[in-house]
Order: sequence, then C-alpha cells, then structure tokens
Amino acid sequence: MPPRRTILARKILPLCLTLCLSVLIVLTTVLGTVLVTLTPNAYALGGKQPEIGQSAPAFTLPSTISDGSVSLSDYLGQWVVLYFYPRDFTPGCTLEAQRFQRDLPEYEARNTQILGVSADDVDSHAEFCDAESLVFPLLSDPDGEVSRAYGSWMKPMSMRHTYLIDPEGTLRERFLGVRPAIHSQEVLARLDELQA
Repeated sequence: MPPRRTILARKILPLCLTLCLSVLIVLTTVLGTVLVTLTPNAYALGGKQPEIGQSAPAFTLPSTISDGSVSLSDYLGQWVVLYFYPRDFTPGCTLEAQRFQRDLPEYEARNTQILGVSADDVDSHAEFCDAESLVFPLLSDPDGEVSRAYGSWMKPMSMRHTYLIDPEGTLRERFLGVRPAIHSQEVLARLDELQA
C-alpha cells in the first residue's frame, strides 16, 4: 500500500492545480476589463483588436464537428458569435458554454451560429461537449494563431473575448470584459440591436 502522503498528493495536487488555473483565469479576466477601460478601443489585454466594420480575420481550425474542421467562410450568410475562452472544464468557461447552449434556440431563431475557440485539443473539446451536452462547434487553436489574429491570446491560452460577425463576414461588435454568467444574454441583446 502506498504511503498516505502519496495518496494525498495524488488527490490534492490536481485539485490545487485546477484551483490555481481558475484563479489565473479570473485575474486575467479582471485585468482585461480594467485595461479595456484604460486603453483605446483597438487594444486590449491579449493584443491589437481587429477593426469594427472591417472583414473579420479568416480562419480554418480543427473542430468537434463531423468533417473535422471549420472555416469562418462556412458561415457566410449567417451571423457568427465567435467566442474565445481559456480552458475546457474550468468553472467560468463551463458556465459560459452552458449559457450559450441554453440560449442556442434564440441564436438559431436569429440566423446565428456559435463557435467557441480555445487552445485545448479536439479530444478535450469532444469530452467537454459530451460532459456539458454542447451541440455547437468548439475549435482547437493550440498555437494561438487565430486567437492572436483576434487580439485574444495570452500564451498559453485564449482570452475570454467574443466577436459578432455579420452574414457578409464583417466584424460588427466585440466584447472584452466578459462575465460568463450573463454574457450570452448580453450578446443576444446586442445582436437584436444590430439586426434591427
């Protein structure tokens, strides 16, 4: 039988690491919100932001959907909610994904596709989708290339930022100080304003 110290370390260490990552995510979100209010609109924690009213940066990434990859151009003719988040299975990211899933029928009624992006691999995304019953695509950006294009990368993870892209592929709105519990409803309200 292993020593008691080894058993405790196996149980406590993963819990401590998860707690530390959660605290880091919260701190970067709070710091990002503070910096957004102190810096010009074109910059945020995570990098230079793409310009509102310009074409959204194009991308193709591995995904949880059946054909294996998703491109922004696949959704021309639809609105797109492109949301970046730090990690699968962390408390804030789970809550944010749950809220988007809960409100999915409202997005579909507005001809809007939700796409989630993080540095996690596709296998992690698939487990996260299964665990949380998510039916919208999650995209894997392990090296942060797309996250950087959207000013949403703080190595080793994506920042919690969201972008609204119109059916012509034009960036129409960005959300940088995201609060997971209410974010989906904020996005829906802004979508209604833009579609009016």
